[in-house]
Amino acid sequence: MSDADSAGDGRVYDPDADHAFPDDRVNEILSFLADDAEIQAYLDAQNVNPVTRKRYNDHGRKHVSIVRNRALCLYDLLKAGGVAFNGATEQGLDEADEAVIVALAATLHDIGHVVHRDEHPYYSIPLAADVLDRILPSFYDTPDSVRVKGETLHAILCHHVEEDPLTIEAGVVRVADALDMEQGRSRIPYEKGGRGINTVSSQAIKRVTLEPGDGKPVLVEIEMTNAAGVYQVDNLLKAKLRDSGLEDLVRIVAVNVQEETDRIVERIEL
Repeated sequence: MSDADSAGDGRVYDPDADHAFPDDRVNEILSFLADDAEIQAYLDAQNVNPVTRKRYNDHGRKHVSIVRNRALCLYDLLKAGGVAFNGATEQGLDEADEAVIVALAATLHDIGHVVHRDEHPYYSIPLAADVLDRILPSFYDTPDSVRVKGETLHAILCHHVEEDPLTIEAGVVRVADALDMEQGRSRIPYEKGGRGINTVSSQAIKRVTLEPGDGKPVLVEIEMTNAAGVYQVDNLLKAKLRDSGLEDLVRIVAVNVQEETDRIVERIEL
């Protein structure tokens, strides 16, 4: 079952489209984000430093769409698996605000790239704070705006492996960020001659799917076309999963689907 298929509860996951969610609150937020001129400008501008100037993988509009969708997919699967989220709850917010926090953080996590690729999560914080100060009062009163803002900024900061997530919401965003690893993400830098390990290894990832796991709430299956994809799995994804709070909730299996007799790597599991 792929993330474009049903996850067993009638919901549909499409990695190339915005997530359709059953709760009106997060749908209202997602609709607002899609129509907001400033946010959409950031999604374009934040790709210049990593892709145009450093020939790194995509960190723009498409990346954000995939990360947000997979974050909400992870959220759905974890909730269906009985996992208790703590970010919104410990702030006295509604359960519906869990998905809002995930969606907002996934959307704004990389806007710090407009300043610099290096240390971008720290630049994302003040920029995202300004955006949240503008949009949250349209949906929440002042106390709840402050709480949603704080939880969203925490999740944005903790998508960086240097900071440990203290909430499941933040862990979801962190892991989802690493799940955007398929070939399309490195197309532009690859075509421009980029041959760094991030670009080459991403070219080796054919497909990533999420579905309910056997014994764990989430199973992530990764199809590779050659051993270079191991870098994406064993270095980048493994680093994001470590200390995310999701280590015991997500099973990750990567398989080399290339039909050759001398495959260096056939299958790895985290």
